[in-house]
Amino acid sequence: MVETEPDKQRVLVIEDEDNVALALEFLLTREGYDVDRWATGSGAVEHIRATRPGLVLLDVMLPDVSGYEICQETRLDPALSDVRILIMTARGSIMERRKSMALGADGFISKPFDPKELRAEVRHLLTSGA
Repeated sequence: MVETEPDKQRVLVIEDEDNVALALEFLLTREGYDVDRWATGSGAVEHIRATRPGLVLLDVMLPDVSGYEICQETRLDPALSDVRILIMTARGSIMERRKSMALGADGFISKPFDPKELRAEVRHLLTSGA
């Protein structure tokens, strides 16, 4: 069975703060992306498998399961190797960035983020031949 390619226009936002998730959905929808939202760490990897987004915008601090665990579990699944992951966290230290990248994230952005920077990073991750 051939695995389907991720949908490069689909972005899954995994964020428990509704106001942040709504802002991200608004911003990315205006850029032409099909945005899906998930508000908890529980069931997130299964949702990624089911929807095959091109990019997951992943908050670190989530109820039930951390974004780091979701990133790591996604990277351990060979069928999801081409799904890009952009970690978002309010704890924007160098150590957080290193940990994110070590667990397999493709990018890292600190909250609060500059909308232009976020749009550029999303575009870069979805168009790079990774």
